[in-house]
Amino acid sequence: MSTDGETDAPLLAIEDLKVHFPIRGGLLGRPKGWVRAVDGVSLTVRAGETVALVGESGCGKTTTGFAVLGLHRPTAGRVLFDGGDVAEAGPALRHRLRRDIQIVFQDPFSSLDPRMTVGDSIGEPLVVHDGLRGGALRDRIGELLEMVGLQARHRDRYPNEFSGGQRQRIVIARALALQPRLIVCDEPVSALDVSIRSQILNLLARLQDAFGLAYVFISHDLSVVRHVSDRVAVMYLGHIVEEGDAATVFEAPRHPYTEALLSAIPVPDPKRQRARRRQVLQGDLPNPADPPAGCPFVTRCPIREPRCAHDRPRLEIKESGQRAACHFR
Repeated sequence: MSTDGETDAPLLAIEDLKVHFPIRGGLLGRPKGWVRAVDGVSLTVRAGETVALVGESGCGKTTTGFAVLGLHRPTAGRVLFDGGDVAEAGPALRHRLRRDIQIVFQDPFSSLDPRMTVGDSIGEPLVVHDGLRGGALRDRIGELLEMVGLQARHRDRYPNEFSGGQRQRIVIARALALQPRLIVCDEPVSALDVSIRSQILNLLARLQDAFGLAYVFISHDLSVVRHVSDRVAVMYLGHIVEEGDAATVFEAPRHPYTEALLSAIPVPDPKRQRARRRQVLQGDLPNPADPPAGCPFVTRCPIREPRCAHDRPRLEIKESGQRAACHFR
């Protein structure tokens, strides 16, 4: 955080991030090509802010989140957390990053070891990082469980004794154990029943207000993103094609891909649903190992022109304030 007279620096700064994975073949397993999972992403997240990464499966949003956590090493570019390079972190910084950045995965059941009690799963980081033992550890686990809407006595139970929504609360409690500053939420409600999703989203919002947490919220569900995010970054084929304030992006999208995604959101009013023009994209997502030379969206864009096949648009600020990568919007 900045002091008086200084400009607030972002908590997280992603600078021209590229994450490419080798395609190996032959007797020696040498690379024959590269999958460009993330291919030049730049994004910032400030303390207490929720920034959503949205797009179809395979667009690179989860790979970006894993690079933020240090689980994928950048091929090029940097991920800076509070000014420190995540990929180049030494022992001291890496130890701090393990406290400051946590993740909530999509499937809460797979996130928990079925052989460990809930208390052991939540308490493990407290033992490793804070050296808590005995009654102090047991009390802290109880506090964390109550913080997410469960009871302290649940610490002695196993994951299979809980519902999906309860397991996700347990995973959130574990993520909170070390008092992080940033949590990567990777599709945190997509595996849950619709009736439970709002409860988990409301819980995340309350925790954010209470502890000043920043979220990188990864999702393909724009109806959820609209209600939880401050800013939205729309990804396509490893690139951000639009980014801006959530209200502006949803009310006045500038990129054709964003428009297509928004047109697919169900509207509860049948009259409005019938009146709205649905934009159905033709074709599949291009191969990230052999992306188009020009605009990444050119093969599916309804307004493409010949220049789009060879001239890649830059992500530029538009009149409405958001950034978009389109020659004609």
